[in-house]
Amino acid sequence: MREPTTASLTEALRAITDPASGRDLVAAGLVEGVQVKGGLVQVSLLTDRAHAAAMEPLRREVEALLARQPGVKNVAAVLTAHTPAPPQPTPQKTAAPQGSATKPALLPGIGAIVAVASGKGGVGKSTVAVNLAVALARQGLRVGLLDADIYGPSLPRMLGLAGKPVVRDGRMIPPTAWGLKAMSIGFLVEEETPMIWRGPMVMGALEQMMGQVEWGALDIMIVDMPPGTGDAQLTMAQRVSLAGAVIVSTPQDIALQDARRGLRMFERTRVPVLGLIENMSFFCCPACGTRTDIFGHGGARAEAARLGTDFLGEIPLLLDIRTASDAGTPIAASAPDSHAAQAYAEIAARLWAKLQGAAAPAAPRIVVS
Repeated sequence: MREPTTASLTEALRAITDPASGRDLVAAGLVEGVQVKGGLVQVSLLTDRAHAAAMEPLRREVEALLARQPGVKNVAAVLTAHTPAPPQPTPQKTAAPQGSATKPALLPGIGAIVAVASGKGGVGKSTVAVNLAVALARQGLRVGLLDADIYGPSLPRMLGLAGKPVVRDGRMIPPTAWGLKAMSIGFLVEEETPMIWRGPMVMGALEQMMGQVEWGALDIMIVDMPPGTGDAQLTMAQRVSLAGAVIVSTPQDIALQDARRGLRMFERTRVPVLGLIENMSFFCCPACGTRTDIFGHGGARAEAARLGTDFLGEIPLLLDIRTASDAGTPIAASAPDSHAAQAYAEIAARLWAKLQGAAAPAAPRIVVS
């Protein structure tokens, strides 16, 4: 069966009427974009945060209509906004190390900047960062995603994006996918090119991706940090008013030991730690349903309690998460009703509530049956 085209799917959306204007969605200017890849369809519907709840039935109607089109395997409709965000609380300023030169803070037009970090590699931090950003976008927020891992950029592959960004008036326009804006050094170099750079070059590249990109006004930016506690972490702490950091760890003791180092690093640079996420928390066999705690279970929850910080939630170890990431179709968007996507959505909602100063619900225990 032939894959549907962007044009054919856009034309199909003319069958849905915008209740506010009485015109079809396309004529009303509500369809910001339609993307198709391997039968997976992404639709961006233009709205603002104040009307996001009222647009939810329309969003579901779009998904139902396009899901019936020949060749469509799955549909993810997201709400995007381009109107000014309501005033946000001023993020806590971070202190630069003594003796460092004072420079104006980067990314001034963003409500909250959150670093997603880990003390070591191999814990699935980038996968968590991407799906967390997508989940926030699906909840009606204007979201940016910055890949701060200069040596191992993975966001282009995980978002299904390729090619260099457009440059307009000397500033890069961040590519968009799954309802969010993204930037990575991976857009600027070939995929297999090694980044053999010293610290000052890494810091310069990071500053360029923040200061020379037309991000626009965003509610929140998720920054996928490299593992460890090095130059990139110091650059972010010195040049950006971080609202806080989220630490990702697997449950076993050796990973938690490294997570503690990451947490202490942010504390020393006066960046609040918003909480811990336990990734690869448990595994359920897809054939028989037997649960196995491959890396243990509950370690991050216990560590969060010991350190006096929030536990934001747990993500199961699932094949679908990995295959969706490799295919450039994050599971939070391509399978929004799945257990994994629901876990990311719960964590995203809890994180946003915490940033707003609201009482967030207790992190749920996810059970895969």
